[in-house]
Amino acid sequence: MKVVIAEKPSVAREIAGVLGVTEKKDGYLTGNGYCVTWAFGHLIGLGMPEDYGVYGFQKNSLPILPNPFVLILRKVKKDKAYIPDTGALKQLKIIKQIIDSSESIIVATDAGREGELIFRYIYEYLKCNKPFERLWISSLTEKVIRQGFDNLKPGSDFEGLYKAAKGRSRADWLVGINASQALSIAAGNGIYSLGRVQTPTLALICRRYLENKNFTAQQYWQLQFSHTKEFTGFKSLSQNKWEDKKGAEDALKSIERNGNIAAVTLVETKNVTEQPPLLFDLTGLQKEANKKLNLSAEETLNIAQNLYEKKFITYPRTGSKYIPEDMWEEIPSLIRGLQEREIWKQAVTNVKWGYLNKRIVNDLRVTDHHGLLVTGKIPSALPAKENAVYNMIALRLLEAISQSCTREITNITLQVLHHDFEIKGCRIVESGWRLIKGSFFDDNTEPLQELPPMKTGDQLKIKEALVLEKKTKPPVLYTEAGLLSAMETAGKEIENKEERKALQGIGIGTPATRAAIIETLLDRNYIQRELKSLIPTAKGLQVSELVKDKKIADVAMTAEWEVALQKIENNKADAETFQKEMEIYATTITNELLQTSIAKENLPELLCPKCKSQQLIIRDKIVKCPDAVCNWLQFRNVCGVQLGIADIESLVNIGKTSLIKGMKSKAGKKFDAYIVLKDKAETSFEFEKK
Repeated sequence: MKVVIAEKPSVAREIAGVLGVTEKKDGYLTGNGYCVTWAFGHLIGLGMPEDYGVYGFQKNSLPILPNPFVLILRKVKKDKAYIPDTGALKQLKIIKQIIDSSESIIVATDAGREGELIFRYIYEYLKCNKPFERLWISSLTEKVIRQGFDNLKPGSDFEGLYKAAKGRSRADWLVGINASQALSIAAGNGIYSLGRVQTPTLALICRRYLENKNFTAQQYWQLQFSHTKEFTGFKSLSQNKWEDKKGAEDALKSIERNGNIAAVTLVETKNVTEQPPLLFDLTGLQKEANKKLNLSAEETLNIAQNLYEKKFITYPRTGSKYIPEDMWEEIPSLIRGLQEREIWKQAVTNVKWGYLNKRIVNDLRVTDHHGLLVTGKIPSALPAKENAVYNMIALRLLEAISQSCTREITNITLQVLHHDFEIKGCRIVESGWRLIKGSFFDDNTEPLQELPPMKTGDQLKIKEALVLEKKTKPPVLYTEAGLLSAMETAGKEIENKEERKALQGIGIGTPATRAAIIETLLDRNYIQRELKSLIPTAKGLQVSELVKDKKIADVAMTAEWEVALQKIENNKADAETFQKEMEIYATTITNELLQTSIAKENLPELLCPKCKSQQLIIRDKIVKCPDAVCNWLQFRNVCGVQLGIADIESLVNIGKTSLIKGMKSKAGKKFDAYIVLKDKAETSFEFEKK
């Protein structure tokens, strides 16, 4: 009997269906000479400091450099401690039992670094020595699975991939654990978290926030004229920008004295071809959902995961926008299936069946998973947010297989006295993919006017003139969509060509982890949401300022690692050498951070309002009494608003805060209220008397 190990139950069921494995057991399926089982993602991971005998944050224990690294069963948090995950333990015992009674193993975890690591850590933890082969596929269609089983690869072919995955896992541990403990010890007030991806992402947010805050807007003025030709109205704008209003007004007076006539001096027309967008990868879907639906990256991921588990879309945690060649034959049936819903009938009729665009087909650009697609199962009804995200994915498929859009762009230069004015116009020659939504301009661009025919020498009457007051605009604060884009392209400013190429390919984080990185920064109180923008907190700015000149905050660090890991994967570099270099690096940043001087916040000394005997401990997230019997506690984030030190002081000393504005109820409604201390030092809201 052969055992097949998939990464998750849903994939195991797909494989079992193709292999004719139908008998269901607890934790696996069996039949036809196979046993198909699964992991629940990472069942096994690297041990934490306490697994090496290091408890708490101790300066003399740093840096922690495990030799060897210990593998442990996944743990979950219960109360204040971490305990072994009982579900993971049960499944691991099932996997061990099946492997022990099998002849060989077929590895069917995801085709990529993380998928390889999930299996190898289980294999190593169980001290298994059974031979194994690798199923290497990029989609879960029946045809592809059968082809994969007909062409199983030796497990030894992926030794480089495993070493690279293990190297990345250990490097993240060495940097994250040591840097976080070192900065927390140096601060001496609460826990500070640093990480390979988290810290450069925080640096991006802080840098943009400071650029926006420190920006000085410059006023300028331009002239705008209205014209009419052949019953078509259009506008021209001065190329000159005056630094004072009087200069613009004087120019306008001169023009009016000279007859209000503009002469066409140059007409340039060119056709521009606009290729259809590719399929969504997860980051692309998160950006679009944030722009159009105001969903956070995490919300979009959860919605996509729900749609996937309902079998309405393909695997969402993908970093690819393409499909393999073997999937192309399935696309027409997916498109026809969309006609079942009334909302899609018109869009599908706009598809030109004889001219489907194969731009999304590229075997070399398919990574662990192909681009996001709808499946043959069409939903009849969905919750509003799920429906909106599903519609985005379906629309993108229709756009992606449509022909390119061709625009005729016209740029016209006018001369009025010695001043040049410009007119921009656009005409759609071929609608192509833009016809699917009926939207011919992007949301963030101003639609261009359609112009009548014009030629050099034409005279245009100025019908109306305006002096426009304008200001230069600061760099916009990051929305989640903007931040996701920045994380994707974080390496474009790196000078070293090899590093820049590596980081442009991978960005900061992966599509599957970027939402979690943003949520981690929010949970750590390093950033907060302000309307649609992400801005740093005082703590976030402090941490970013402390580490901004250190390598841990440098996006190039990720590139350097990725170049080295790629070489390990291709068997062109030694994994042990890489780990030694990472240990040296971890030691260096740990010593740097331990020597960091952190200005302590001048916190008030407040007596516990409940026991009246202990001085309160003030942290970023809570204010609490150190007496375990008293156990008085006040969260600083109340209904989405962070309580400042002044309000904490006011609450404890006089029993009432100032009016806290902009709090949000569970129903999402905003309200203003005072927070007051009642009997037994319990807090409640007191609303403003109208």
